[in-house]
This record gives sequence, structure tokens and C-alpha cells, in this order.
Amino acid sequence: MSVAEENESVRTPVPLLSPRGGVPEVITTADGVGAAAAALAAGTGPLAVDAERASGYRYSSRAYLIQLRRAGAGTVLIDPIPTAGALAPLADAVNGLEWVLHSADQDLPCLADVGLHPESVYDTELAGRLAGFERVGLAAIVERMLGLELRKGHGAADWSTRPLPESWLNYAALDVEILVDLRDAMAGELDRQGKSQWAAEEFEHVRSAGPPAPKPDRWRRTSKIHTVKDPRRLAIVRELWTTRDEMAARRDVAPGRVLRDSAIIAAAEAAPRSPEELRALPVFGGPRQRRLSRVWLSAIERARALPKSELPPLTQPFTGPPPANRWARHHPEAAARLTAARTEMTAISEAVQVPVENLVSPELVRRLCWDWDPAPGADVTGYIATRFADGGARSWQRELVAPRLAKILAA
Repeated sequence: MSVAEENESVRTPVPLLSPRGGVPEVITTADGVGAAAAALAAGTGPLAVDAERASGYRYSSRAYLIQLRRAGAGTVLIDPIPTAGALAPLADAVNGLEWVLHSADQDLPCLADVGLHPESVYDTELAGRLAGFERVGLAAIVERMLGLELRKGHGAADWSTRPLPESWLNYAALDVEILVDLRDAMAGELDRQGKSQWAAEEFEHVRSAGPPAPKPDRWRRTSKIHTVKDPRRLAIVRELWTTRDEMAARRDVAPGRVLRDSAIIAAAEAAPRSPEELRALPVFGGPRQRRLSRVWLSAIERARALPKSELPPLTQPFTGPPPANRWARHHPEAAARLTAARTEMTAISEAVQVPVENLVSPELVRRLCWDWDPAPGADVTGYIATRFADGGARSWQRELVAPRLAKILAA
């Protein structure tokens, strides 16, 4: 029986209600940062790290609170807004350490924005995935591995609020309270499963990946855009989305708080020609949107004035293979390969107890099956491994998956 299974079978979760030593004061000055940096530098072991943003409230993804904890130093809460120009001593103290985070890819970009970069990373959420846990949220893994109940409640709050409520700060401090203990428990579990090297490669990949590249045509992610069937009306969606996005960026407000997606779609379908027609639509008749009537109507008029050659296509142009549901008709051999590959990936996933998406990116498998063209007599395993390596797959993924797919696809 694994450590995790033993924990689940014999422990009644103990509520973790407040951090050891209480909730520290939030640091808002350069002197406070310097003192915290000195304390953390004098501590020992890995550094527990978390950051709170204001997703859904602000346009930016900047950190509005940084939580740090290290043995011998305790917990530190830093407000990175007033201290933005004074974080160099903190960077000097912590950038050479191993950081322990949960869902590191969510927090590393906003921490990098203020000059904080880890020497190495241990991601407890990713560790849970590699261990085959069905639930990998922080509270679920803490309960499973440590027998503690970590109550959640403020993760989706507006962390740009000032002053931050005491209950929010208590929640924030608890998020780093037991991260190092959890790291040690997960390291033991992965070692027992023979997956420590897999985890090390994954953690380094997350650490060095950087922020994701912006997706093209982001305006096409507008909710219910699939209901717009006319290129001219689709152009109205694009102009309204772009205008909203520029306004949201200037104000540092989440775009949905400037204008709802549903209002954009309604305006595109109605294509109003006057302020009165626009204000007759839901949302646009409210006091805030009435003041912006001319702004929205100008966007609609710009779309209406576009020549046909500049109207957006109804579907986004492909930058790779078409959707897999079209393969059977136009490329049946590729469709057969993809079906076989997906079946084999599921079998591998079940055998090693790692989710399919963490074995190899499904997009890499899809592209492999579509572009399949090994030379006659070529080493098929090597061909697949090279394709995966070019796509960023780690060595453990290539060694595990390439030979199995080679047997299937070579046939």
C-alpha cells in the first residue's frame, strides 16, 4: 500500500485554520523587503512560494500579493505594488533556491515580471498528476498526503483590493504553510513509483518554459461566436472585441467588465446604425454603456466600411492539421493512424498511471499522424522520437512512448 493510500485509509483530516505564528503583516516598504530578504537568506531548505493575482477583475496578470515561507524564516507576505522598485534584495536572497509551488506555470510568469526567478522548481500539482492522483488541487493533495484539511475560499477574489481583508491574508499564508512538507511527501511517493526522474524533467521544463506565446486571432474566443454566420457581422465582432480590449488594457480592467461577450454578439447580429438602435439592445441601454455609445457605434461602422477582401473568414485558418473529425473523409490513412495512436496512448496511460496529456502533448501525436513520412527502411522509433523532441517532448516521454507508437504506426 502506498503512502497516499495509507493516509486515505487511516486519517481523519485535521482542519488547518491558521498559520503557525499567526498571519504576518504585509510588507509594503523597501525597508520591510530588505529585512524579509535577510531573514529568508538565513533560512534553510526549499522556499515555498505562491502569488495572488486578480484574474477576472484586472486586465494584467501581475501579482498583487507574494507569499514566501522558508524554514528558520517563517512566512513573508509582500505587496509587490508599492515595493515594485525595491525587490532586488529579495531576488538576491531567493533566486538561487529551489522553489516549491502548486501549479508553477500559473505563478512563475508574474513572479518573473518582478525579477524573481527560481534556480529549480518542485511543482506539487504536477507531481500529483505524475503520481496518478485523480484530484490534484492543493486542498485535495494536502488532505491525501498530509491528512490536513486546507479550506479554500478566496482564490478567485479581487486581490487588487486594498487593504486586503484579514481573512484573505490568513488564506494566503496557509497556501505556503505546508508546501515544503507536501513536497517531501510527494517526493517520497514519486520515488516509490519510480517516477522521480520523470518529475525532475517536467519541473525543469516548467521552470524554463517562460510565458505561453499569445494565440492568434484571440477575438475568435468570444463566447457564442459560432452563432455568427456572416463575414460582415464577424467583422463587427472583431472590431468590438478589439475596441474593448484596448479600453480594458488602458484601464487595467478585465475585458468582460468593460463589455460582456454576449453584448458583442448581440450587437454583431443586430448591426445597429444609430445610437438609438444600439441602446435598444440588452446591456447597451444601461447608464455606463450609454455613455460609450459613440465608441461602440464607431467600431461597428468601421466593420461595415471594410471591403469584402478584408472581412475575416468564417473559420480560423489552419496553422497545422485540420480538425481530426475531418480526417476520415480527406485523409483516411492519417485518420487510421490517429485512432491507433490514441488507443495505444490510452493503454500506456493506464499502465503507468499518468494522464494521457502528460505523457506526450496530444497535439504532437496529432501532428505526427498527419505528417507521417518516415523514409523507407528508417528507424521508426528514432523517427518518432526526433519528431517529439522537435516538439519539446522530454526524454522520459520519448523513451516511454516512441517504441510503443512505432510498433503500432509502422504497421
